[in-house]
Amino acid sequence: MKATSIMKVALIAVPFLFGGCKSKQAVVETPKPPTPETIQQNNFLQKVNDNAHYAKFITSKVKFSIEVGVQKLTLTGNLKMKRDDCIRLQLMAFGFVEAGRIELTPEYVLIMDRINKQYMKATYSSVDFLRNSGLNFYTLQALFWNELFVPGQTKVTDELLKNMKADLSGEDAIISLESGKMQYRWLATKDRARIRMTNIIYNDQFRGNTQLNWDYEDFRTMNRKYFPCEHIVTFNTQDKEVKLDMMLNYLKHDDGWETRTDVSSSYKEVSVDEILRRFMAL
Repeated sequence: MKATSIMKVALIAVPFLFGGCKSKQAVVETPKPPTPETIQQNNFLQKVNDNAHYAKFITSKVKFSIEVGVQKLTLTGNLKMKRDDCIRLQLMAFGFVEAGRIELTPEYVLIMDRINKQYMKATYSSVDFLRNSGLNFYTLQALFWNELFVPGQTKVTDELLKNMKADLSGEDAIISLESGKMQYRWLATKDRARIRMTNIIYNDQFRGNTQLNWDYEDFRTMNRKYFPCEHIVTFNTQDKEVKLDMMLNYLKHDDGWETRTDVSSSYKEVSVDEILRRFMAL
């Protein structure tokens, strides 16, 4: 190719090259600085998240009140929790006989009826509500420990915290997170950034909504932080309501207990409904 031809091609190409660079530069936008309102919301979310307890173990004596429909049962028991490993509720009959046990680990959900020697053991993916809502052990742990959570995650990092919104306009702050058919809400005090209530709704236009409401009351100091000593849990489906009231006494950090329960071969595996029916008959 002659030199003059090369120059012509170059002269034609140069405007396009610069034009291309210019258009690419136009796409890149300088991030807008956060508004004072956004900064306030982010700071509040961080404060709520920082209120999480760092203790490895939390144990307590518990008084339970369980309601299924019009039936009501009151029991005493124990709550034993090991961070990231196990949550165990032991239900006692007559004050000294273990009538039932609920054990949650990262691998399974176990419900045992000691009186009738029955049990239900399942993975989180095999329980409809837990599977549909993406709830796992770490989410349930956050509910027991009075913390924020992101479904499917083991903990709430600063990056995950950005997915939440905080409405600070009311008397209490409302923290929200939405994911598919799921809606998550937390009600927190604005002065102490303390979670007072967690609400989870699974929207199903065919089977109806499923809702879990977890209220926290009677906060007491533990390791220079506050922990709720009354948990009021209400689970609603289209045709059923189960309510559990847990009142904690003598908060401790006992670590001398096994975190896994071996189910005897003499126990019969049954459904959750059957176990609940047996409990209510005690």
